[in-house]
Amino acid sequence: MQDNVLEMKGISIQFPGVRALDEVDFTLKKGEVHALLGENGAGKSTLIKCLTGVHHMDTGTILLDGAEIHPSSPQSAISMGISTVFQEINLCPNLTVAENIFIGRQPMTGPRIDWKTINRRARELMERMGMSIDVTRPLSYYSIAVQQMVSIARAVDIQAKVLILDEPTSSLDEHEVQRLFAVVRDLKTQGLGIIFITHFLDQVFEISDRITVLRNGRLVGEFLTNAITKLDLVTSMIGKDMNEIFNLKRAEQKEGAPTVFEAQHIGITGKVEDISLEVRQGELVGFAGLLGSGRTETAEMLFGVVRTQRGTIKKDGQTLTLREPLDAIMKKIAFCPEDRKRDGIIGDLSVRENIYLAVQAKRGFLKPMPRQEQRALAEKYIRLLSIATPDTEKKVSELSGGNQQKVILARWMATNPDVLILDEPTRGIDVGAKAEIQRLMLEMCEKDMAVIFISSELDEIIRCSNRIIVMRDCAKAAELDGECCEQSDILAIIANETPEVSA
Repeated sequence: MQDNVLEMKGISIQFPGVRALDEVDFTLKKGEVHALLGENGAGKSTLIKCLTGVHHMDTGTILLDGAEIHPSSPQSAISMGISTVFQEINLCPNLTVAENIFIGRQPMTGPRIDWKTINRRARELMERMGMSIDVTRPLSYYSIAVQQMVSIARAVDIQAKVLILDEPTSSLDEHEVQRLFAVVRDLKTQGLGIIFITHFLDQVFEISDRITVLRNGRLVGEFLTNAITKLDLVTSMIGKDMNEIFNLKRAEQKEGAPTVFEAQHIGITGKVEDISLEVRQGELVGFAGLLGSGRTETAEMLFGVVRTQRGTIKKDGQTLTLREPLDAIMKKIAFCPEDRKRDGIIGDLSVRENIYLAVQAKRGFLKPMPRQEQRALAEKYIRLLSIATPDTEKKVSELSGGNQQKVILARWMATNPDVLILDEPTRGIDVGAKAEIQRLMLEMCEKDMAVIFISSELDEIIRCSNRIIVMRDCAKAAELDGECCEQSDILAIIANETPEVSA
């Protein structure tokens, strides 16, 4: 059709042992936001990589403004007008905002870079993004939200016809999301076609015009956003009813269960103030709060990533001195970090190597685990957690996001911990994988493990937690009973509409 800026027809791609895409069609109109949805491993990333020249399709055609194109590399895709903003910021934090926007295509005056023009145009672009900032400061000076806007400013200035937003809101709070959406709506009015990839379904219904769903490398369907319900959308993504997926029951509290882990008035000046908590055997304690409220900093103190300046941490009644994570590991405390790519998986290592790392650290590197034991350990947790991998030697970076998260869980479960701290374990993964990880958490509680669970998604915090600690302004604002808690209760505390803090 005339208003289609992009048409992908019959796209198929085969990897060794896997048909990643099977005759997939996708169209994008000028001036629309088209959501591309599916579980991890459904084929979304592969389709985008075909469009951006990372992968080369086996069959199919791609039309841009009606003309057939053959992107051979990301750079060639950019030259054709196809720009991508990735979930992980792929800019240079040591360079200024202006330098990041124009890197590789700086305006020149004779043989010299025209810094005056670069800074002026960068300011204009950021103002177009709704931000008045000093573009001569290093990118690292600014928050992730600002860095995300810089990525979009760079993509837009390349005179894009198609803008791909890959999980652009995963590190943003609600206010920052709304600012981003205001920019997206402005870009729509200018005729830009926008592909929006996300796992946040509420955002799909807020910003998108159409939705394409993939499952197992095949096209499930294309829907008008205003003509499909969330329940039907999830069912089409997973192939199962959502009620069946989330048929979870929080762990039952055993009467007289002992306190396994506690913190008394711990804190670090300027980061976290006066946090106290206790977790009983078989209990799941959830942490709720906005990004930057101190949840991750608290988790890092409890695992020895950073040292507390005051207060005490106890396990089984004994005071701990946590100088580094190994001290916590030796005391049977485990921690799955928020940023699985930076702090969790080691992408170039195999599934086997990633799983046995923490066990090896506990044994000491002078007592290497035999290869056969490593393989047996990995195979055990691949079965237990249903990790989708052809074998233990698959590079972990080649797995889907949900399966990477399961590998990190397996690493720490293999240490047989008494206390497991999970920081955003379901961020950036699909609905089905979220439900699996939530079910695993509750199963671990049933086996008497104490679990601390941090999440930005209030519905899963309420669904899983026995007790909920609400953080606000880097301090504990309240503690709620998970059985009786509503989202409105948590939101009121975050908004400081109720001052009560229960012990």
